Amino acid sequence: MAAAWRVLAILLPLAWARARARLAGDAGGWQTGDVPEEQRCTVLRTDGSMSPALFLQRFAFSRPVILRGVTDNSAFRALCTRQKLLAAFGERLVRLSTANTYSYRKVDVPFQEYVEQLLKPQDPEALGSDTLYFFGDNNFTEWGSLFQHYVPPPFRIPGTSGAYSFGIAGSGSGVPFHWHGPGYSEVIFGRKRWFLYPPDKTPHFHPNETTLAWLQHTYPTLPPEERPLECTIRPGEVLYFPDRWWHATLNLDTSVFISTFLG
Repeated sequence: MAAAWRVLAILLPLAWARARARLAGDAGGWQTGDVPEEQRCTVLRTDGSMSPALFLQRFAFSRPVILRGVTDNSAFRALCTRQKLLAAFGERLVRLSTANTYSYRKVDVPFQEYVEQLLKPQDPEALGSDTLYFFGDNNFTEWGSLFQHYVPPPFRIPGTSGAYSFGIAGSGSGVPFHWHGPGYSEVIFGRKRWFLYPPDKTPHFHPNETTLAWLQHTYPTLPPEERPLECTIRPGEVLYFPDRWWHATLNLDTSVFISTFLG
């Protein structure tokens, strides 16, 4: 078994490099953006050669990690292009949430209306309560035909089960700081920048300020020791975040993404 893991440790990084080059040039018909990435990723990246036992020992209960090449979601990705999703779900209602910490307001609109009229880059002056995006409130009966093609990350935490949360959001959109149980986040198209703090380090933020506004106004004032862990994930990468870790997200492009919440 140990020899097999050593072989995987050699082969998987090579396969991942080829896959990343292939995925980078395909936006699936979704709009690319110009929101900047971080200067330096401070979240550990590792490949899929890690054993389940090592994941539990090093990350499951202690710190975030970005996993590369742990799943093959090419079939799911092929169904998530703009054209394919509009053809399959255009007339169905989706529930939009406000982009503030507590997501108080919900609005139901046809998926086609959301994609063609509301899926726009974030207005940096808009409040979170005035910004609507599609994430999380999925009807599993209606979206089941899509979700059955998704391959979740293989690492599990004993005593938990996974629940999917699918979303599509415009460049510059995101969710301000909040926390909940552990989970995974995978980008299918686009790029998503993450900001994370451990449970005992509450970030400086206003719950009705968008992540983009926080990045422009608050982030530059933070001394180095008060800055969050941060990194941008791309297609083919999965971010794991432990229980009760504070996190905020920022979509750098129009992004298609799916989370697996462990509860």
